[in-house]
Amino acid sequence: MQPDDLSSLKDDMIAFIEGHGMKRFNSHVNEEVSSIMWDPEGNPESWKDFVEVAKASGVAFLTMNDFVLERGDLDALIQRLSAGQYTGPEDLDEARGLRGFVGRMGFIQLGYPYQGVLFRYEVSNDWYERYQRLCDFAEECGAIMFDEFGQDDEH
Repeated sequence: MQPDDLSSLKDDMIAFIEGHGMKRFNSHVNEEVSSIMWDPEGNPESWKDFVEVAKASGVAFLTMNDFVLERGDLDALIQRLSAGQYTGPEDLDEARGLRGFVGRMGFIQLGYPYQGVLFRYEVSNDWYERYQRLCDFAEECGAIMFDEFGQDDEH
């Protein structure tokens, strides 16, 4: 189980990466890019192994990305859920319950390219997973509403 704020973990990662003489490139490797995800095998310190493998591979840099919950992001999510035809009160309550995590880091991603393949390490906490699930749900509801609008528009 990860702490509610991953900021100190990110600081540790930066120090470890720089201690290995490597650089960081601020970038997010999205899931559409062909990549291989690191399996931490239940070890919360496995990110160190990931960095060491990158170093042993001869790469000079790692990509690094994180997500800090901003009030505007949460407000936009709540607004999208409020406008959604398929959203229930429990979804709105769950989104409003995330207010206590504003300003906290919930996700960190490391990555590196090697021989045409991108390798990724990701860590997230429980509230980020809930936030992401609600974002995906709100997006799906928006797509459903858009599709319905498009069908009505054609008749």
